[in-house]
Amino acid sequence: MPERYAGRLTAYAALFLRIGVGWVFLRHGIMKLGMGVGGVSGFFHGLGIPLPQEFAVVVMIVETVGAACVLAGVLTRFWAACMIVDMIVAITVAILPTGRAFELEGLLLAGALALVGLGDGPLSVGRLLTKGARRGG
Repeated sequence: MPERYAGRLTAYAALFLRIGVGWVFLRHGIMKLGMGVGGVSGFFHGLGIPLPQEFAVVVMIVETVGAACVLAGVLTRFWAACMIVDMIVAITVAILPTGRAFELEGLLLAGALALVGLGDGPLSVGRLLTKGARRGG
């Protein structure tokens, strides 16, 4: 693909990455909602995570509300930063001690890191909101 065309697509990279990262986080968040705070906090307690009930609520919010915001492109940098912390804890506390590979979590971590840099992108609700705010609306 000639460089002039590829450059035009770069502006939309955030959209595709937001859809991929947001969708996977949302699916995991919905699964955790199905487990309930008790189920998630019990799992966290078993991993030795301090304040398991409080962190269960935080993770459930990040993986549902945060994921929905990332999908829509609202406060993407903030929620992606929260997702980075989520994945670092998941990798170091839940996965590495078991010796399992962490391809999915590593990919989500990399995607969230990229979204911190890219932000909402041009095709996002966040962009529409900031345009409206600049017009005085």
